[in-house]
Amino acid sequence: MSQTLLALLAFMPLLLAGVLLIGFRMPARQAMPIVYVVTAAIALFAWDMTANRVLASTLQGLMLTVAILWIIFGAILLLNTLKHSGGIAAIRNGFSGISPDRRVQAIIVAWLFGCFIEGASGFGTPAAVAAPLMVALGFPALAAVMVGMMIQSTPVSFGAVGTPIVVGVSGGLDKAGITEQLTASGGSWLEYFRLITSEVAIIHGIVGLLMPLLLVLMMVRFFGANRSWKEGLSIAPFALFAGACFVVPYMLAGVLLGPEFPSMIGAMVGLAIVVPAARRGFLLPQDTWDFPESSSWPDEWIGKLEIKLDDVTGKAPMSTLMGWVPYVLLAIFLVASRTIDPLKQALTSLSLSWSNILGEAGVSGSIQPLYLPGGILLAVVLVTIVLHRMRGSEVKAAFHESSKTLLGAGFVLLFTIPMVRILINSGVNTADLASMPVAMAQLVADSVGHVYPLFAPAVGALGAFIAGSNTVSNLMLSDFQFNVAQQLGLSTAMMVALQAVGAAAGNMIAIHNVVAASATVGLLGREGITLRKTILPTIYYVTAAGLIGLFAFYGLHISDGLLGG
Repeated sequence: MSQTLLALLAFMPLLLAGVLLIGFRMPARQAMPIVYVVTAAIALFAWDMTANRVLASTLQGLMLTVAILWIIFGAILLLNTLKHSGGIAAIRNGFSGISPDRRVQAIIVAWLFGCFIEGASGFGTPAAVAAPLMVALGFPALAAVMVGMMIQSTPVSFGAVGTPIVVGVSGGLDKAGITEQLTASGGSWLEYFRLITSEVAIIHGIVGLLMPLLLVLMMVRFFGANRSWKEGLSIAPFALFAGACFVVPYMLAGVLLGPEFPSMIGAMVGLAIVVPAARRGFLLPQDTWDFPESSSWPDEWIGKLEIKLDDVTGKAPMSTLMGWVPYVLLAIFLVASRTIDPLKQALTSLSLSWSNILGEAGVSGSIQPLYLPGGILLAVVLVTIVLHRMRGSEVKAAFHESSKTLLGAGFVLLFTIPMVRILINSGVNTADLASMPVAMAQLVADSVGHVYPLFAPAVGALGAFIAGSNTVSNLMLSDFQFNVAQQLGLSTAMMVALQAVGAAAGNMIAIHNVVAASATVGLLGREGITLRKTILPTIYYVTAAGLIGLFAFYGLHISDGLLGG
């Protein structure tokens, strides 16, 4: 079988998922089992993977599914706990003091607070935390998911305290071989790694400046009474101001401090500047925008998660500060768990792992229930129960509602993530073929030649679409991007940076991220609707990053300065 035909077969599961979810509007619970079966068949009969490896990859995927469901459960439980304690009502009331304008609320809650959560924890947590919070504030569930997914862009490369760069890029490159080349030319791995980190931060900063504005434009266009782009443009000065308040400290942190803290520092500085500015009406338009009356919302906008703010009875009104305390504690706990070594070691000491599943080398899985954001979220829930003096019946109701919501997400992810692991693990086969993701990337590279840099971010996004993870995309494709750059005589560091940026943007369309976010607001079954919307900012992101790459290579003639590329 020719390499081209094999690469097209490798694309088949992704094309099928897109056609079923977006074209036929099939619910993910029906589409993803079909896609899983097709993927397994291609792996067995075209890629010559052994049945044992396909089964081992499926079991590895199921372990990852449990870890993701743990995060979803924690996010839903925190929201339901706050609903029954009165915390959500207090948070909603507090926003009237900043601005009643939904565009301003989206920028502050989704973009700035969401970027901080991404920097602290990553792994889809921002959408799982921000989407239900926005529903509680009165956003339609579908709008909340779309906005929550758009957070999965600029901050993602430095999410989870830099994991996509520290683990993904470092682990995805041939570090020993590159270090040897660097040493021979008088350089070092540390310098090279810092160069990649700086270039990732700068590209993201340039492209990400417009993301708050794009977020608002899409929200107003798709969910406004008038479906008007113009109502979004009227807040452009404030949105650009908010974007700059995030990306400037973000870029400086990336260049000067390294990959661990850009997203958190950018968000903290942004919140410190933008919230007081919004209170004073700085750069805000004369008009105040809101969604149509909820009674007129189409059914597809509405999820099964209901936040009735009058559920709380027999309690004195809670202060806005006390309502926000659990989310502040969540941010503090997440940062502490990732940065304080003794605490990190204690939390990671409990690990349920399975190495070389069914004897397959390199196919391993582990679950760290205390260290995963789900464990941190549960700890915050326990503190909230005490702080908000909740009754036993309220706690029981929160757990009951959260468990019901979780069941729907679990079924879809049982097929989605095992499908992903089969694709990733397909590099070990009796036909000695490259893995399916690498075959897809090779086809793209061979087809476009010297304009490949324009498509390098899209390749990274494709990897994230498959894996649902910037980190995994970088692990799969960083070495491929490095080699393409060498073949073309271009800067390898810049090409790897384009990979990392594209992989971050790909999180906006990663199927299991959409499923996870949808589950938190009771929107399971409508993932295709969300994907049709989030594909737009993803196209913007990878195209803009690709154009920056072309200009850097052929306009500025940027080089590594280390490898001579």
